[in-house]
Amino acid sequence: MRGILASSIGVTCAAALALPLAPPAAASVSSVSSAGTPAPVADVATRTVGTAGARTGARADVPGSTQSLPLRPLTRDRASGAVLGLTPRTVRTFSLLGVVWEDPSVDLHGRVQVRTRAASTGDWTDWQDVETHYTQHGADPDSSEAASGKARGATAPLWVGESDGVEVRVLPEPDAGEPEDVDPVGTGSDEGASGGEGAGEVSTLPAGMRLDLVDPGEAEPGESAGGAEPQAEPGESAGGAEPQAEPGESGESGAPEPQAEPGESAEGAEGAEGAEGAEPAEGAEVPRTGVMTAAAKAASAANSALVPLGATQIPSLTAEETREELVALRGTGLTEQQQAKPYIGPRPSIVTRRGWGADESLREKSFVYTSKVKAAFVHHTASGNSYSCSQAPSLIRGFYRYHTKSLGWRDIGYNFLVDKCGRIYEGRAGGVAKPVKGAHTMGFNSKTTGIAVIGSYGSKKPSSKAVKAVARLTAWKLGLHGMNPKKKTSLTSGGGNLYAKGKKVKMKVISGHRDGFNTSCPGGKLHKKLGSVRSKAAGYQGR
Repeated sequence: MRGILASSIGVTCAAALALPLAPPAAASVSSVSSAGTPAPVADVATRTVGTAGARTGARADVPGSTQSLPLRPLTRDRASGAVLGLTPRTVRTFSLLGVVWEDPSVDLHGRVQVRTRAASTGDWTDWQDVETHYTQHGADPDSSEAASGKARGATAPLWVGESDGVEVRVLPEPDAGEPEDVDPVGTGSDEGASGGEGAGEVSTLPAGMRLDLVDPGEAEPGESAGGAEPQAEPGESAGGAEPQAEPGESGESGAPEPQAEPGESAEGAEGAEGAEGAEPAEGAEVPRTGVMTAAAKAASAANSALVPLGATQIPSLTAEETREELVALRGTGLTEQQQAKPYIGPRPSIVTRRGWGADESLREKSFVYTSKVKAAFVHHTASGNSYSCSQAPSLIRGFYRYHTKSLGWRDIGYNFLVDKCGRIYEGRAGGVAKPVKGAHTMGFNSKTTGIAVIGSYGSKKPSSKAVKAVARLTAWKLGLHGMNPKKKTSLTSGGGNLYAKGKKVKMKVISGHRDGFNTSCPGGKLHKKLGSVRSKAAGYQGR
């Protein structure tokens, strides 16, 4: 979602420069480097998973892919100051990109700018800034996920739509003081690039920098439930009247399985599946067919208390139906008073992982759970706002592939995602009603859930539908654990740049990413809406 926040780490981004650069030849695959020598074929990209071929005649069972291009020294341009990047080149079709480096503990002190060529028109975009601070969305420092040895540093992913050409430049920045809320990608993100002493030298940039270009692939026919407008939830008046709109609102396989965190539980994903055959080997083509793999069945079975196996959507329930479901889910774990009238919002409709087309071979097989959910952290993905709601499943497949294949996480980091039309999507696998441990707020992933609103909300307001969806989701999810959205709770930091490991912190039950980590996420405009989210969520719970 990745959001990031208030006392930001980065510096204020200067206005993006648009230099007149000649586009690459239409058929060029081995481009010419800035030194005038042909770039090696390997520099043009190889797919990390599958070789489904070019997108010509793409079918609805084409798996996604990732192309990795190492960044090279550029002839320093006096106008831009760029020292590292890629000259214009033709590449295989992709829709999402990000810059990745080897050490996740190293910050990128500088700006990353990209421009891309639309596959449909051949037109090149203007330069866009990519949010450079993203690792703080990751796993807690001492968790098995962070200690896997696979994690890498990275920028936020940027959605650019279907493209077949790219150019990149990295501009180290000197120390420029504290950042302000700005719009580095031209679509409402407020994250800037960070400064640092001596940042004008190439040696200050992280080692092993590369550009990853992500093709999210195609979902199975009929599985993408993300494009339709969400229906009104049944029984909206139950549990509190609908608050009025706010003024100005517009209506990798084969890796060792991580162990459970201390005091928490890991659950084997294949336990109830029977013999369904081994998972495909790394690099093997994984066609998206109607037949569910063992991993897909496991992800779906994690929601078996709510919907049948293979469901693409978890339907909404009325307030009364939700209360009955809560009693069934919790049984004797509820007090007599809670069973009589539990404070829980009506369950909203949720698109499952199968619904948005998750390739379950990308994630680790086991699920990791925390003991309960005491708080929800709200994020934005900082990926830009130039997407349609029908494209949201593609964006989520792109985030998922970027998180697992590029950043080395065990699964997508967020527990839930929300698009600007208000549709809610299941994120990290393990069951939407269960306390799945995510990788969304470094230091505070235990006993919390992470919700990312797709888009950039530093200078652009989130839609009222998205705000309402977050309220609806938190009213239900926090209600499962008896939490009051208007109250505070105590959380113990797992380590971060605001709170030392082991420090007990009083946190609002619905908080923004910036409340637990020194970042600008979820963007200033979305963070300002959290008061409204809390009151709406409490209303849905009948408080």
